[in-house]
Amino acid sequence: MASLLVKPAGTAGKVHDITPGSAGWSYVGFGLYRLKAGEVAQEETGDREVILVLVEGKAEVASEGKSFGELGDRMDVFERRPPHAVYVPDGSHWSAKATTDCTLAVCSAPGKGGHDAQIIGPAGISLMERGKGANTRYIHNIAMEERDVADSLLVTEVYTPQGNWSSYPPHRHDEDDFPNMTYLEETYYHRLNPAQGFGFQRVFTEDGSLDETMAVSNHDVVLVPRGHHPCGAPYGYEMYYLNVMAGPQRAWRFKNHPDHDWIFQRDSKVG
Repeated sequence: MASLLVKPAGTAGKVHDITPGSAGWSYVGFGLYRLKAGEVAQEETGDREVILVLVEGKAEVASEGKSFGELGDRMDVFERRPPHAVYVPDGSHWSAKATTDCTLAVCSAPGKGGHDAQIIGPAGISLMERGKGANTRYIHNIAMEERDVADSLLVTEVYTPQGNWSSYPPHRHDEDDFPNMTYLEETYYHRLNPAQGFGFQRVFTEDGSLDETMAVSNHDVVLVPRGHHPCGAPYGYEMYYLNVMAGPQRAWRFKNHPDHDWIFQRDSKVG
């Protein structure tokens, strides 16, 4: 099994290049470019669809000769403004020329030719609150199933305030048993504010066959092949993460850990 904690390969250029082959699974890919103004990233999609997320900064984005112009107005990810995002289908090509320093996420999964290249954000994306107390976090649903903008990809980003927990109570989505649960591989791209901070993420199964707890730093990626996967932000450091999920079906159905589901049941009855 691949290491679940993936460190960035430097501070410039393509610092993450996670493929199904490198991750040891079948669906999710995740790439990350850190570009200076004037630098260009471009790729062929092959048999995979792509959602480009301008995590921060601005870039001129094009696909198959169609220019989407200069996109991006969130210069720091922790501004919590909805991100600019572009869908690019399989069998295509995309390019992005940074017009400022730019962080560009490349989310990918198997394509089915069901959608055209198009801008999918920030229009249609709003900040939502989820959870209660120290489990409160804030969500931008970029491409979850209620938005018909992709064939396979599910993409969302989450802000977890200092001292809070996220992806909590622990839950899993590792069985193909719709509508009870869907099998979804998942990546977490982490950012911390201030940048020298750290957070924690645990990935574990109920039978104990997988149980890893990782300290995550700025720009780290955590792979979630199966099991529960909560994360926490210590006091003094706000946590952001960008999630990419995909599997046989484009639907997010999960089950909470039986030992900790009481937290969800209690909170769902409050207010």
